[in-house]
Amino acid sequence: QVQLVESGGGLVRAGGSLRLSCAASGRAFSTYTMGWFRQPPGKEREFVAAITGSGGSTYYADSVKGRFTISRDNAKNSVDLQMNSLKPEDTAVYCCAGKLYLYSINQRAYDYWGQGTQVTVSS
Repeated sequence: QVQLVESGGGLVRAGGSLRLSCAASGRAFSTYTMGWFRQPPGKEREFVAAITGSGGSTYYADSVKGRFTISRDNAKNSVDLQMNSLKPEDTAVYCCAGKLYLYSINQRAYDYWGQGTQVTVSS
């Protein structure tokens, strides 16, 4: 069983930056692929980024590539999402999620979810 708690959301102006963090409890954190997903207002939840258990591979949605960076610290059981050059369309509730082993952009493949943190980008 893995429990996930996000932090770091807030209100920022367009062009600004935020760093989201996700703290995980449980064992064998390094065996979990970790992902960030977001749900904009009135829309479906969508994939943002994922990182494999070792941290050796990362994956991004085209909409955030070059602006967002996912990273993890297995010693601290944490995964971060650095978000730069934020746009109003990045406004959403951001959730971290975990799944064993193989990477996936499909949210249905993830077994563990945090409650989410709100990110609001003003124009």
